[in-house]
Amino acid sequence: MLYQYITTILPFLQLFFRKILETFYLHICHNKDMLNITTQAPEFSLPDQDGREHTLAYHLKNASQTTPPTRFILLYFYPKDDTPGCTTEACTIAERYEDFQRADIKVFGVSKDSVASHKKFAEKYHLPFTLLSDERKETIGAYEAIRESGPFAGGTARVSYLIAASGTDVGKIIAVYPDVDPATHAAEILKDIEKLDC
Repeated sequence: MLYQYITTILPFLQLFFRKILETFYLHICHNKDMLNITTQAPEFSLPDQDGREHTLAYHLKNASQTTPPTRFILLYFYPKDDTPGCTTEACTIAERYEDFQRADIKVFGVSKDSVASHKKFAEKYHLPFTLLSDERKETIGAYEAIRESGPFAGGTARVSYLIAASGTDVGKIIAVYPDVDPATHAAEILKDIEKLDC
């Protein structure tokens, strides 16, 4: 009798504690102090999961040469590969990646994890976009993505920036996301792009 009761409620308990953990990550992994809209996005030079170097200047310069052309660059910062909130965020972006391509958005995920860690994370979840390794946290700091308080102060905040890659505001930040919900962030960005296109 007891065994049947436990096996019946176990899935609900697992879901309950998973939600608690996701909420915990959501509330500790953000930062209120961010760069402002219309600010020139700081340059970066970081390796991806395959060891290839990427700079913002290169991607802005070649935005019109890509297929499809890049109109926006999403730079999203996250705390750690293969943790609950970070996996949810990456996978929801991956699920909507074709929509991101149709909206001409180039996606970069940034954390202080190593190139090897990024490669393992990207391969495990079949992520179709680029992950950048910032082990020295120089770019993370430049984009005000370091948590300033709480039990994980000094870690990477879960924040995002949308950067214009075409038009009169090339290289400027056009949207900031200080309170990212990993489960809904992809949809939030795509909705904002629709407003920008109006």
